[in-house]
Amino acid sequence: MRRAAVLAGVTALAVMGTGAWLPGVSAAASPESPSSPASSPSLSPSPSSSSPDLSRFYTQKIKWGACEGDGAGLLSESDATAVPKDKNVQCGKITVPLDYAKPSRGKVEVAMVRIKSSGKPRGSLLINFGGPGGAGVSGLLHAQKEFEYLGKGYDVVSFDPRGVGESSPVSCGEDGAQEPEMEGGPEDPAAVLDEMRKINEQCEKESGPVLPYVGTVNVSRDMDVMRQVLGDKKLNYLGFSYGTRLGAVYTAQFPKKVGRMVLDGVDTLTEDVEEQALVSAEGRQTALDNFIKWCTGNAGCVLGTDSRAARDNMSELIKGLDTYPLQSSDGAEFTGQDVVDVLGQALYSRQSWPALSQALGALLADGDPRALLRMSGSLAQQAPGDGVQGLAGVGGLAGVAGLAGRAPEDIPADNMAAALMAVNCADDPDRPDADSIEKEVTKLQEEFESTSAIFGRSMLMPVLFCFGRPAGTDYIRDEVRDVKSPDFLLVGTRGDPATPYRWTQETAERLGSAAVVLDNKGDGHTGYAGSKCVRDKVDGFLLYGEMPANGSSCGVDEEE
Repeated sequence: MRRAAVLAGVTALAVMGTGAWLPGVSAAASPESPSSPASSPSLSPSPSSSSPDLSRFYTQKIKWGACEGDGAGLLSESDATAVPKDKNVQCGKITVPLDYAKPSRGKVEVAMVRIKSSGKPRGSLLINFGGPGGAGVSGLLHAQKEFEYLGKGYDVVSFDPRGVGESSPVSCGEDGAQEPEMEGGPEDPAAVLDEMRKINEQCEKESGPVLPYVGTVNVSRDMDVMRQVLGDKKLNYLGFSYGTRLGAVYTAQFPKKVGRMVLDGVDTLTEDVEEQALVSAEGRQTALDNFIKWCTGNAGCVLGTDSRAARDNMSELIKGLDTYPLQSSDGAEFTGQDVVDVLGQALYSRQSWPALSQALGALLADGDPRALLRMSGSLAQQAPGDGVQGLAGVGGLAGVAGLAGRAPEDIPADNMAAALMAVNCADDPDRPDADSIEKEVTKLQEEFESTSAIFGRSMLMPVLFCFGRPAGTDYIRDEVRDVKSPDFLLVGTRGDPATPYRWTQETAERLGSAAVVLDNKGDGHTGYAGSKCVRDKVDGFLLYGEMPANGSSCGVDEEE
């Protein structure tokens, strides 16, 4: 198994040390002397009366200017030409402490983008598109049209979280794809763990001083600095997918600073990596079942008219291609897991289903995978502004999974995958030892495959990714509960393949009476992009304070 295969599995989860200096990270000491004892980020999750003096960060002024290269961040040259020039679109950077407990340890520059309001602004609306690892600067540059209506009342703002994009990007190195074959796989857990240890050592070496300080707890604190620098007394926020975890943590850290907040595609706050992966496999299977039911209900469906038989045939197709891959003239192989990868991407948006059906038809009828390969590329490279499908695309609204492979020279090609792994590990306090993992792998394999014969295999590897890294914070799991903030809106989608509806219910119960739930009966990852009803209710709350009744719902749009 190649190291590239291990790293590629990171994207299946929509789940430290020092080294080389990175642009945007300064090792120079600041003038303050910390007033709290040395601690890791997990030990100082929120401000308190004993916190060090952070006033120089909160009182800084951001210098807005043109976004360099018309695209900035992760946009390639060809993408940049698609981003219109607009004097109301501006980029800038702020500095935040590398370590909030010891601000003298250094600083991180955080890249931001702002679309100035077309009306009379009531302040800023901060957006996080998801991930973890999604770059907000390139995301918002591509998504300008999607937020025009909200832009009538807000300056719409997004950012690259620390460790991502232009904000001191983390990396696990360029040579990962050249690693030799490694025998085994999940069937050889000792070999997998040894490889993960090597990868994590390389991540530590390549990422520099920012790596121990990535994670939701610190990014939430960065957001409060942004709030102040933007001139807002309270944070107005729209978070998608992983961005909901970020928003929930903010409500616990800064309950009195919460303004109008919407969390769409609600993440879990309590489940460990294993349980998250199992639930994600179950969610993807549910979404696939919905797709099959839709397809077999339409005349001419390549899968036939019997949904149960179609599901069995899909499983057999994938097993067959894993055993006997298709080969191109240049020797490249197309396997069943390649089909699984495309399915996992396409199921994020119901608008992708017709194209998926046609691509599967070409594979089944002629043994031709080119349509699926083209679809995989287009889905991975979708940017949030490329219509509704793009906004609900891969990587939790960020739509930048594919962009990670075509980043400019100053952003590592593996940044999104490396950041996703780093953040999820920083947020997870569980670190079983090697003996425990090796004993459990066989049982885990059986459990994952029984949950989903199609997606279970791909979702198992991420369970092992944090092996060899320090244990993450226990703050999110233990402390983010019963928040005392103003009411905020949670949107859960019944057919969501990445963040199942039950996570919305569980998170709402955990956060307490301030959490108001909107039940979206549709399909796809998150509701804002794919449902007019959801969009109207979210816009109504953010712009006019019209909070839906708790437990109210949106039906499936007629065009769906």
